[in-house]
Amino acid sequence: MRISRWIICLACAASLWGQDPKFSSDVNVVTLLATVRDREGRVAKKLTRDDFVLLDNGAPQTIRYFSAESDLPLTIGLLVDTSRSQVDVLEPERKASYVFLDQVLRPGQDKAFIAQFNTRVEMLQGFTSSRQELAAALDGLRVPGMLATLLYEAIRQTSETMMRGERGRKAFIILSDGVSFRDKTSIGTAIEYAQRADTIIYSILFADQPKFYRPGRAAVHAMVGGHGKGVMQRLARETGGAYFEISSNNTLENAYAQIEDTLRSQYSIGYTPQSAGNAGEYHKIKLTTKQPGLAIQTRDGYYTK
Repeated sequence: MRISRWIICLACAASLWGQDPKFSSDVNVVTLLATVRDREGRVAKKLTRDDFVLLDNGAPQTIRYFSAESDLPLTIGLLVDTSRSQVDVLEPERKASYVFLDQVLRPGQDKAFIAQFNTRVEMLQGFTSSRQELAAALDGLRVPGMLATLLYEAIRQTSETMMRGERGRKAFIILSDGVSFRDKTSIGTAIEYAQRADTIIYSILFADQPKFYRPGRAAVHAMVGGHGKGVMQRLARETGGAYFEISSNNTLENAYAQIEDTLRSQYSIGYTPQSAGNAGEYHKIKLTTKQPGLAIQTRDGYYTK
């Protein structure tokens, strides 16, 4: 009888250790996905658990889970700005996005959804790994006649309804000029929902660049463009993702190639906070390496559950 119970306990323990690190009602495990780059911007792929130093609200933490080559399922949410300001960049976005999804999604293991946002947030395709379904959804991207850009609401809605219940590696890819208009959700709320869903954001600033503007209109365009850049940078920074700005020197295809390289080279890190705190409390995370000259991309913190 004792032997049988011992075997059952071992089996349960093995099952728990085989699960993906995550928040749960039983064990408060915090998971991070981190990308490490050297001074030249190249991804550092040979670090070990002992190379990292982790602080939670300033207190040192012990890394319990570590994987340098994460095989965790990848879940991608592609959020495309189809407001009036994006009409001239929609076609290249459509083509490059399909190529990216076709290359990065592993059959039977990874999945993606596609949503567009303008005067409303519309789900064009729910979770799927089907190339045909994703292509059909991208073909369905449309620019409406009315003016509105619900950027923050799109992040809030899809974080809550699509990403929060998923496990493994989760990422939003947002194609937008970063200008929110008639949006009742704030950027702070959007970031909070993404963080609660353990979802990182890769923001791609892609906007039409008119060649000629009258002086007054040119000043307005520059001001709005600067605001949009700050928004897209903040979305990426506070969730642990990365920011890309499309220009004549940096194509959308190049941005997608960098995102693909990042997704294939992440470190998965899990730990149990020494002080869990109260439910809903925000904890600040600081992850560094002992090796000089390396920069880490990971989320700034998390909300306890």
